[in-house]
Amino acid sequence: MNVTVSGKTLSGTVTAIASKSAVHRLLICAAFSNAPTVIENVTTSQDIEATIRCLQHVADITLKNNRLFVTPRQKREQSPLLNCGESGSTLRFLLPVIAATGGGSFVGHGRLAERPLSPLYELLAENGCRLSKAGEFPLTVSGTLQGDTFAIDGGVSSQFISGLLLAAPLLNRQVRIVVTGKTESAPYIRLTVEALRCFGVTVEEKENTFLVQGRYTSPGTVTAEGDWSNAAFWLVGAAISHSKKLTVTGLKSDSLQGDRHILTLLQQAGFTVNQTENGITVDGVAKKPLCIDAADIPDMVPIAAVLAASLHGKTKIINARRLAYKESNRLQSVHQMLTALGGTATVTADSLTIDGKGGLRGGTVDACNDHRIAMSAAIASLICEKDVTILGANAADKSYPDFFQKLEQKGMSVCPLSGETI
Repeated sequence: MNVTVSGKTLSGTVTAIASKSAVHRLLICAAFSNAPTVIENVTTSQDIEATIRCLQHVADITLKNNRLFVTPRQKREQSPLLNCGESGSTLRFLLPVIAATGGGSFVGHGRLAERPLSPLYELLAENGCRLSKAGEFPLTVSGTLQGDTFAIDGGVSSQFISGLLLAAPLLNRQVRIVVTGKTESAPYIRLTVEALRCFGVTVEEKENTFLVQGRYTSPGTVTAEGDWSNAAFWLVGAAISHSKKLTVTGLKSDSLQGDRHILTLLQQAGFTVNQTENGITVDGVAKKPLCIDAADIPDMVPIAAVLAASLHGKTKIINARRLAYKESNRLQSVHQMLTALGGTATVTADSLTIDGKGGLRGGTVDACNDHRIAMSAAIASLICEKDVTILGANAADKSYPDFFQKLEQKGMSVCPLSGETI
């Protein structure tokens, strides 16, 4: 789907969709639990559908009225074939889980096969599992994960650590996970620990070590919190919109999600953030550029780059090397988005510098099959002199299927090209 987006204002109220990060984790815990679980406040996306699809071999899962009903099965399918779609979270979380439960095979599409699995791949191979060649599908795992202590480098992806944490309760023994080196995206590990504790698993943390004990026990009902990463598009849109009359609701103020840092970035830029029980509004005029450390908030980089373009002066985004392995090479695709819209930016292997001029020209952006590029380009239209055409806007379906419909409801013009429908 290709669309043209225009408009200068956003207004009304937007309720944050469910946290994709939270739902992935709650689904896995529920599927392997001792009794049925109801997960409330769920909004689906292609990534969540991938995790549901993969877990159907161990549980019956149905969605009704924004609730997921998860009933674990007594008898589980042996050596299942799991289709992860393009969801890196699904693959990286379930790889050690499947290794702990006897094996299976994974398939997927897009850039998923290219996304790094080391050092998790080697750790599994060193602890009783046999794996087919990395970097291609199907990826087959056989054997059962052995050992009770696993040491893994935290500098590649927090998802590897989360996957091991999610697998630990399935091993029927106390498990020690030691994280070596610098940990990237640490807030996502805290989300995993929170999900485990919600399902009755004991997790003791001491410096760089997690001691995990116990089996998954259903809490009966659990609620998925709102998603700060997708809400960031609306919060930045509210900041740079001419009217500044948009309120974002449904977000947990004390959330462990690292992307809650978007509020700090807005405040550092000079905006006024008002957070009450009725929601979040953003007001004022930005005053200064930023220095953004992306180590713990890599998903913020595309929309943070749009924020930077709305400011005056040079904003530098650092510690961003891992963006090369997202749905697109995000350092390159963000750079391409900004320059296509008339912005000025410089990219290196680890950073992006944006020379903000207070606005952009407009133009045509290739979403590069990346949901965050598609949505960021749409929000960027708020500061563009001319319309923004987005090629492959349907990439947003990966995490936010009705994003463009919501954008139109809140005051923007979204026109599909070539007779397509939104």
